[in-house]
Formats: sequence, C-alpha cells, structure tokens
Amino acid sequence: MAIVSRVLPADPVDSLDAYKAAGGCRGLEAARRLGPAAIIEDVEASGLRGRGGAGFPTGTKWRTVAGYSSAALPATVVVNGAEGEPGSFKDRTLLRRNPYAVIEGALIAAMAVGADRVVVAVKSSFTAERARLAQAISEIEAAGWAEGVALGVATGPSEYLFGEETALLEVLDGRPPFPRVAPPFRRGVDEIGVEPDEAAGSQMAQRDHRGAPPTLANNVETMANIPLVLADGPAAFRSVGTDESPGTIVCTVSGATVRGGVAEFAMGTPLAEIIDTVGGGRRRERHYAFALSGVASALIPAAAFDTPATYEDMAAIGSGLGAAGFMVFDDATDPAAVAAGVSRFLGVESCGQCTPCKDDGVTISLGLAKLCAGTADEHDLDEIVSRTATVADEARCSLARQHQAVMDSVLRLYPDVLRRRLDPALDPVTPVLIAPIVDITADGEVVLDDEHARKQPDWTFADHDSGKAPAQLYAEQ
Repeated sequence: MAIVSRVLPADPVDSLDAYKAAGGCRGLEAARRLGPAAIIEDVEASGLRGRGGAGFPTGTKWRTVAGYSSAALPATVVVNGAEGEPGSFKDRTLLRRNPYAVIEGALIAAMAVGADRVVVAVKSSFTAERARLAQAISEIEAAGWAEGVALGVATGPSEYLFGEETALLEVLDGRPPFPRVAPPFRRGVDEIGVEPDEAAGSQMAQRDHRGAPPTLANNVETMANIPLVLADGPAAFRSVGTDESPGTIVCTVSGATVRGGVAEFAMGTPLAEIIDTVGGGRRRERHYAFALSGVASALIPAAAFDTPATYEDMAAIGSGLGAAGFMVFDDATDPAAVAAGVSRFLGVESCGQCTPCKDDGVTISLGLAKLCAGTADEHDLDEIVSRTATVADEARCSLARQHQAVMDSVLRLYPDVLRRRLDPALDPVTPVLIAPIVDITADGEVVLDDEHARKQPDWTFADHDSGKAPAQLYAEQ
C-alpha cells in the first residue's frame, strides 16, 4: 500500500483560496444542508474513530455531547492539539500543512452539538502551529465561514498531561493540567460557580450540575477527517481501511531507521511497510528488535511487524495503535535502557493526584536506572516487578495504566535481559531518552526535547527533586 494524501497534503496549503480550490468547504456546505441530527448520523455511519490514541467512536462521542446539552449555556468544541506523546509528530504536521481542514471539521462539530465557540488548544511552545492557526482563523472569519461561532487558540504548558482530555479542560479553566474524574460532556469549560477547592473535578458532575455546558473534545487528526465524511459521505470514507478501522491514519516513524518522518496510510497497512516506507529501512548491519507506539501500549516485537495498523489488530497482539507514533529499536539497544527511558518519562510526568501512579512509577524508574548503571540488586528487581503490579491502582487517567502496560511487556518479553543487568561485570548502559519530538527536519532528522532529561518528578528543572508531587506543590501555592 502506498502513501496517501486524504488528510495530510504533500505540501502545505498556504491560503484559504488554495484550500477551497482543492475541495475545501464542501463538508461545511453539506453539514449546513443536513442539520445537526443528520451530521451526527453520517459521522456515526462513517465509523471514524478518534485519532488521539484511544480510538473511541467519534459519532458516539458527538451524540453523547449533544444529549447532555445545557439549558444555561451552549456547548464548546475543543480541538486537542497538545501533542506530547513521545514518537508522535502527526498533529503538529497537520496543523503546519493544513489548519483549514482542522478548523472546518471543528465548525461542523460545533453545528452538530450546538456550540458557539471553537478553541484549538496547543502548547505555548508550538510557535509555527500557532502562526498557521492564526492565519487560517483570520481568513476563515473574513470569508464568513464561522458566522455565530467564535474561533480562538488557547495555549498551555509543556506537561504531558496537558494532552489528556480532562486535564486540557482544566487548563482552559485556568488550573494546572491535572486530570478530572468527570468527563468533558458532564463538566465542560467555563463552569459556573466553581470554587478553587474543586479543581481537578474531585466531585462528580451531574447532568445539570450548575448548568455547566458540555464540551466536545476531539484530536486534531480526528477533526481533519470530518470534512471528508460530510463532503463525500460515509460510504466513500469507508472505501479505505477496514470495517472496524475505516479511513486512514497519519503515522510518525522515528528511532532505529535511516530517517524519521510523517506520512498517511490506509488503515490496515502492515506496520513493517509503514516503518520501511517512512523510515527508509533499518540501519546498516542491524536488525529490528521491537517498536513502541508512543508510551501508551505494550512493546511490539519485530516478529509482529506484519500486523496491520488497525485498532483491532494491534489489540489482538496485546498492544495498541495509540497515536501511531512508532519508535523503532534495533539490536544495538538494550531493552533495559528503553524501559528505563519510558519509565522515567511516565514517572516524571505523573501529576501525583493518584499516589500509586507517582510513588510506584518513580520507584520503578529509579530501579531501572540502577539496573542500567550496574548498581542494582535482587531487591531492586523485585521492587520493579511488585510496583508494576500496583502502579495503576485507583488511577483516574490512563498514564499509570500505560506505565503498567509497557513494563508488563518488558518483564514478559525480556526477563533474562533485566536479570542479566544484575551482573556488576556488565558495562553500564545509558537510559534511552524518551521525550516529545520537537521537530523533524527536511532530511529526516528527528529532534527530541532533550531538556526533558533535566525535568524532575516535581515538574521543576531544579538540581534536585523536592520530593513533593506536582499536585502537592500546586496545592501549597
């Protein structure tokens, strides 16, 4: 299967006129003819699943938000562009190349759920993406596309959890990126009468809780698909992909390949083909060992690289498609060093609202660091195993379950590798830097956020960790 350009154009769309010339606005026109109920029916019939990682059916989410409409205020549509998943650069690439499709999809969503506002949320460091969005919004407003809907861009912090749906809404409400208990459709942005001590949604919202309007939050890539669904119809959308995972997927490839990059493929394309097409094949005299789809799911061994890139097929091998950001590793890298890098990233980025997530996560990370340094003993290895079993206890978001999933797969696939690291005669290995991608250059060089190596578990960049979780520090402040 070849690279396709359904959602991701080969070259940047430099103006609204160029977007319209390529077929833009047809989805919005179709949505205006159909009306809210029929829009949702078409999105449901398309089978489009959220491209943020979880793969939740988009039409189901839209129908749920519409069903929780508030009598007090209209809904809000939030486009989640806070891409921070290690290995993924597809949302930022989409915003750089075609922000018009993303905003058109969000305007269709606003029509479907009765929203009067669209907010595109990105990290404050995303300067190129913010500039592209500002240009696109200005042109779209001038053309009259957004009549009755306010368009805006909101910026947030660098923390990984800013990309978690409920934590993102906390930021939009002026609070730290700590995940809520209540989902967005039960408690949206701009809540009425929220007291400071209720930050992070500690009280479960009710259907009419203080008249809080619902919020529809969808990922950048999800929104970019919506105009296609409405313009050409659900059947045309389903003509590519599989029954359970229709459409295309925008993939990022980095790591032990000739180059890195981002490209769009039909759902169902074998992972090996994606890696080789985007990455240019493996490095000379090396062999693939495994891949990770971000830090969300179990390791994918090289023997399973023929697995089709779909939600159902990746789940069938015990892993997940996630955001399709594939970090590839070969036989030159010690799996213990990869595990240490992933564990450090997740242990640091845990907010600490859930004690096992932070405490067990950091303990696992420190144990793996000792293994890599050659200073670990049997007790450290036992702690890694036991803390992996409890790290996800009572977790309110998926971060701890991600930590558990990756570590479970390492312990299952490479138990001898970890145990061999107890031998003090072995040379130390440096944990692999697992961090967000800052950029991918024209020649395929992947630039990581190397500053993350200095980040402490309390989310500061001080020389020493305070020993306090971010949630505790923010509460004290």
